[in-house]
Amino acid sequence: MARKITMYSAQWGDLDFDVFAKKMSDFGYDGLELKCTLDRPNDHFNVRAALEDGGYCERKHAKLKELGLGVWALSAHSYGQLVLDELDVRHRGMVPEYLWGDGDPAGVRARVIEEMKLTAHAAKKFGVSVVNGFTGSSIWKYFYSFPPVPQAWIDDGFKLLADCWLPILDEFEKCGVKFALEVHPTEIAFDLWSARRTLEALNFHPAFGFNFDPSHLLWQGVSPAKFIRAFPDRIFHVHIKDVLRSRDDEAGILGSHLNFGDCRRGWDFRSPGHGEVDFEEILRLLNMIGYQGPLSVEWEDSGMEREYGAQDALEFVRRLDFSPSSFAFDASFQRKN
Repeated sequence: MARKITMYSAQWGDLDFDVFAKKMSDFGYDGLELKCTLDRPNDHFNVRAALEDGGYCERKHAKLKELGLGVWALSAHSYGQLVLDELDVRHRGMVPEYLWGDGDPAGVRARVIEEMKLTAHAAKKFGVSVVNGFTGSSIWKYFYSFPPVPQAWIDDGFKLLADCWLPILDEFEKCGVKFALEVHPTEIAFDLWSARRTLEALNFHPAFGFNFDPSHLLWQGVSPAKFIRAFPDRIFHVHIKDVLRSRDDEAGILGSHLNFGDCRRGWDFRSPGHGEVDFEEILRLLNMIGYQGPLSVEWEDSGMEREYGAQDALEFVRRLDFSPSSFAFDASFQRKN
């Protein structure tokens, strides 16, 4: 059975919901992964409106039905980041004023924790069982251990993870909704080993898993295939995004303080099928673990026109998404007794 192919709305935040949804329907997508936009004018999914406006979810569903689209996941990346991060001026632009308040870190953290809990309730009301997002990290800045980093500081970072996120995850579990962390630099889990420790710190909470995105693993030198094999029961959602490493012997993997799209970088994101990710191997492994959720295109490519890229990505993923075999190819050679 073919999986649903969706488009993640974050990179289309300049378009209001109706315009974005109509484009994706016209392109042929099966559905959308909606970013929780909170109080921003281009409303893709507003958590407070979903909970407080009795007709909000119904109107959203009516428009989706009209366009032949479904939604199987929401995204809470921006404010999830503030749960664990040490805040600075950059974070203010990621959340609305009612979450930022006076900017006092303890107050902001308390408010975004409550917003994450509300997101679980909004997802339940909307009929969605997965919320993708970020956790943030108080210890990402210590990824390179110089000056030497005391192990106790790292331990404290994972303790803070448990203190902040276990109450959130308990609320998700009550709602019957899963939280899928996108394993990503700047998060508490950014590779396979940190993902293992994150699960341990959260006591393998049943509501916690991963939004698998191979692009963030590959440029670090982490095998996306090994990640799937390591966590077969924790892959709650999948992003389809590609990446290309330049190997020009001048730029390393740390970005070189060069913006995305700069040809001097050591790596950059690419539209699916235009980079190095072995998506066929990934689809075979997703078949092996029984993943039947959506394949959500997260379209990022500074060198390709966006609407062309969205259509090209859809064609690529449609060709790619094959079902596992229902019989052994060599069965006809076996003697029947």
